[in-house]
Amino acid sequence: MIQSMTGFGKACLQLPTKKITVEVKSLNSKSLDLNVRLPLTYREKELPLRNLIAQELERGKVDFSLYSEITAEETSNKINGPIVMAYIDQMKAIIPDADATELMKMAVRMPDALKVERAELDENEWKEIEKVITEAIANMKEFRASEGSSLENDFRLRIGNIRKYMDEVSVLDKERIVTVKERLRANLVELQLNIDENRYEQEVIYYLEKMDITEEKVRLSKHLDYFIETLEGAEANGRKLGFIGQEMGREINTMGSKSNHAEMQKIVVKMKDELEKIKEQVLNVL
Repeated sequence: MIQSMTGFGKACLQLPTKKITVEVKSLNSKSLDLNVRLPLTYREKELPLRNLIAQELERGKVDFSLYSEITAEETSNKINGPIVMAYIDQMKAIIPDADATELMKMAVRMPDALKVERAELDENEWKEIEKVITEAIANMKEFRASEGSSLENDFRLRIGNIRKYMDEVSVLDKERIVTVKERLRANLVELQLNIDENRYEQEVIYYLEKMDITEEKVRLSKHLDYFIETLEGAEANGRKLGFIGQEMGREINTMGSKSNHAEMQKIVVKMKDELEKIKEQVLNVL
């Protein structure tokens, strides 16, 4: 079953002092375009995390975000007392009669008035976070599979429509041959020329061979079968489906150029329209 490159996955974890939220979003892309946002504490885990995401999601424009929200009553931000007092002393020297409260308000806004104690990475905590990351990625893949199912249904519908139009072309192809023969003979009669029947038949056969679309119909039918077969494969087949779509387009274009029949050309245009819709959707397939 195919998967879409578009998806979203989310998972949360409540730790004793913080809440962890993991979000994974993905859009279509020719290759893996990965953007990872991590709090400073977990930055050392970015490389193995990137490898995990690349292995699991394979392709797409992926945004991975890990948010950490402190829920404990204690804070890692501490007032840098000596620095704050030094600022207050300097301001008192400039304005001796200034209110102490106002000086304090200004001092705590000055650079280095607060010092942040960087928390060290707890490996046990990270193991719990890894489980949430795995859950978010699994939710993303489930979303992708669901979207892929919708894409597959649409592909089968479009392929079925192209097959139906091929049948209509086959019917018109027989009528077209008769029409071409009659038109050629009528033109010769109108010119009042003596017709060598053997030469006439040779010219008709040559002309009809140039217009024959049997090979195109056979190849297009095989491409349609291969497209459905690829849809049912277990691997990520977005690129392969794109290549098959290109080959289908070549056969349909050749049929159109050989048709020389107004009604047949109209049907070929409908086939092209269905193929364009397939190509647009293939861009979203993993």
